[in-house]
Amino acid sequence: MQQKLQNTKNLVSGVFNKVHDKYDLMNNLMSFGIHKSWKKRLIYSMQPRKNKKLIDVACGTGDIAKLYIEATSSKSKIECVDPNTKMISLGKRKLKNYKNINWKVASAEKLPFKDSIFDYYSISFGLRNTKNLSKSLSEAYRVLKKGGRFFCLEFSKIDNDYLDLIYKNYSKLIPIIGEFVVGDKKPYEYLTKSISEFVDQDELIDLMKKNKFEKCKYNNFNGGVVALHSAWKL
Repeated sequence: MQQKLQNTKNLVSGVFNKVHDKYDLMNNLMSFGIHKSWKKRLIYSMQPRKNKKLIDVACGTGDIAKLYIEATSSKSKIECVDPNTKMISLGKRKLKNYKNINWKVASAEKLPFKDSIFDYYSISFGLRNTKNLSKSLSEAYRVLKKGGRFFCLEFSKIDNDYLDLIYKNYSKLIPIIGEFVVGDKKPYEYLTKSISEFVDQDELIDLMKKNKFEKCKYNNFNGGVVALHSAWKL
């Protein structure tokens, strides 16, 4: 499934090149810090075990990797993958004391790994930025071991009309905040548009099933502002 907005030439890479140095700051500002609890809930749902391998795609600066390491007492291996070299560089500096992380520049649609080698696959606020959802999900399935688990944390569709109205009005302020902090509102205009155009919770479940995942489910956080989708490769 192609995503029209994300297939605009150089759009997504240009967005993250512009915001990479303020990425963590803006995440904290835009979500009032709540994104940290969402990511912790992903790790809690994963319940990772020691000596298991995680691939974290669209890793950004490594928030999920850090939480995974802490949850497994540093006895685990992680591949952090992101298509943006500047984000990878920031992540390396941020987590320089963690020796069991390997960093790779690659897209979710074409992962540079063999089949069936990871126990867990995670992607947080990154599936929305891929050019092709089906290819990204197919790659996730391919690199997971049999019995491996898939987790996707992503902005989604709010299930309460009143909350939805508040959120839409707040979203109009995000480009203004971005212009003040980063000096450019265009990346955050893209952000709000990409959220509004992304598939809803049930549509993503259907795509996961079409790409062979089983036991697919989702949990809404904060009324559907964000949803955590999970599934198994069986």
